[in-house]
Amino acid sequence: MENNEKEHPLLFAQSGPLEGQRWQVKSDLLLGRDSECDIVIPLRQVSRHHARITSTEQGVLVEDLGSKNGTYLNGALIKEQELLVDGDELQISLAQHFIYLSSDATMPLEGLPLDIIKRRLRVDIGARRVWVLDEEVEPPLSASQFNLLQVLYEQPGEVVSRPKVIDAVWSQAAEGVSEQALDALVRRLRDRLTEIDPDWEYVVTVRGHGLRLDNPSV
Repeated sequence: MENNEKEHPLLFAQSGPLEGQRWQVKSDLLLGRDSECDIVIPLRQVSRHHARITSTEQGVLVEDLGSKNGTYLNGALIKEQELLVDGDELQISLAQHFIYLSSDATMPLEGLPLDIIKRRLRVDIGARRVWVLDEEVEPPLSASQFNLLQVLYEQPGEVVSRPKVIDAVWSQAAEGVSEQALDALVRRLRDRLTEIDPDWEYVVTVRGHGLRLDNPSV
């Protein structure tokens, strides 16, 4: 049957507490922490009325509303209204990330970029928060555990060599770190993740090569 409904652009939540949610941009959308906002982002670093997305004849515009921690478009701080184009990344206070897609909300999941498909595990790198099966890891991971998870999360499905992992986790002190110290850290991270999801091994050891993150879509 022919679909005569007008197609609308799509705002798709990437990393952050709203990950996996999406909104059609049919009219103005107010983003912020206040419960009256169209898109409520429940984070302290987000202002009550943080940013606004406006649909106009010229296209869809985004503007910051004088927020404390800023609104970013493709990594650059927004200082005035900006026109959104397909594939733009919008960041609210570097805590909640969105992708702007100039397509209808009925777009199939397979058509979305791989990095914004909802995953079993998700990491908000800016806020250093981790969710497993939508349950936040509490108490938070230690600094070294988070650094280990981050380096694997940023290269999904790829094997990261052990020297590269050690360098990312321990930085300037990496030269004196032993293989046994890395193995112990991997075990501690696995233990923290399996507290929530005992049926899945996220951190996979690839013998002779390194480590990779096994994080399928759900």
